[in-house]
Amino acid sequence: MLELYHNDMSTCAQKVRLTLAEKGLEWEGHHMNLRRGDTRTPEYIKMNPGAVVPTLVDNGTIICESTVIMEYLEDAYPEPSLRPKDPIEVARMRGWLKQLDEGLHAAVGVISNSVAFRYQTMEGRSEEEVIEHINLIPEQAKRDRIMDVTLKGVDSSYFKPAIKRWDKLFSDMEAALNENTWLTGEEYSLADIAYTPYLTRMDHVQFMDLFEQRPKILAWYERVKARPNYAGISDWINDKYIPLMAEQGKIVWPRAKEILAA
Repeated sequence: MLELYHNDMSTCAQKVRLTLAEKGLEWEGHHMNLRRGDTRTPEYIKMNPGAVVPTLVDNGTIICESTVIMEYLEDAYPEPSLRPKDPIEVARMRGWLKQLDEGLHAAVGVISNSVAFRYQTMEGRSEEEVIEHINLIPEQAKRDRIMDVTLKGVDSSYFKPAIKRWDKLFSDMEAALNENTWLTGEEYSLADIAYTPYLTRMDHVQFMDLFEQRPKILAWYERVKARPNYAGISDWINDKYIPLMAEQGKIVWPRAKEILAA
């Protein structure tokens, strides 16, 4: 039996749910309320020392980190395959995944929190309570980043490099899709799954002007949304998040556009 500790709107959890759906795997879910701090309890940290989602449990074996989980599912449940047959395309796939793990995911977290999620974290809490809540994050660098972004929003020193990093990535993505149907070639792969939640997040925060001159990305986004496994995102949309992201995103986008134009 597969069990997944996840959150409805977490991009990392979305990646794993998309993979599970593409492979037609059944799973038992344990939904974690991130705003309440469900992943920061001693009990959960024993399971996932990073205090993050998702966590997969397969017949008692615990697997953490979304990219590791996706690769595990590909190895343990290889049909349908989500790893290209061509070694060059496999290398491309791993390159796309590596970029997410080496800073892009953190950068989209900065954008999401700067625009909208900080308001959820602060709701009903004093500043002291917010600080206490964030201090439960085990990793120092992540704790410092989330503290700064939560308290300062788009004035955080982390916001500018985050939006610039994703803008660069989207230029690379447009170039790749100019040559291929999917990110690694002509086969849908774990790379396409991995980036689907991040395009969805840009959509939810009203940052789609990023793709005004990037038609290949827009066409790719329509293709991934049309796939049946997109239910791994669409079936878990939290209606309490969407209006906040849209409202605050419209306010922040002009600031982001100025940063990118500078």
